[in-house]
Amino acid sequence: MLTTALIATTVLAFAFAMASVRRIPEGQVYSVRRLGRGPALLTAGTHVVLPVLDRVAHKIDLGGQVLRFEGGTVYWQVLEPEVADEVIDEAPELIRTNVVAALRDASTAHQADRRAVGTQLKHAMNGSLRARGMLVTRVELDAA
Repeated sequence: MLTTALIATTVLAFAFAMASVRRIPEGQVYSVRRLGRGPALLTAGTHVVLPVLDRVAHKIDLGGQVLRFEGGTVYWQVLEPEVADEVIDEAPELIRTNVVAALRDASTAHQADRRAVGTQLKHAMNGSLRARGMLVTRVELDAA
């Protein structure tokens, strides 16, 4: 009986220890919330978290990301994960909305030059996305 209890306690302690260790890959940041408080960011490497108290809210990829939209492709990345954490779930829709609005506002003088329009769109979107910790690196428009 005592041996069974000792084995069960050892197995539970080992399981808790294994659940406490988080390995964050290179190029990612994990946003961890403890009991609903503001996020703590865990960078690449091995970290210890408390499974009952800590919850991984977001896994933020710091590498480039691709978003296709009707008419082209937007390449973007997260520069400031502590700022982007608040809107990272809505980032694709936020970027899509910004590119559609910027396309409407783009001057028709350069419509023949897709590269110039793409650069103009990139600058227009970065004006609002920079404050949210994200950056559009390139916009490619499809041929009409």
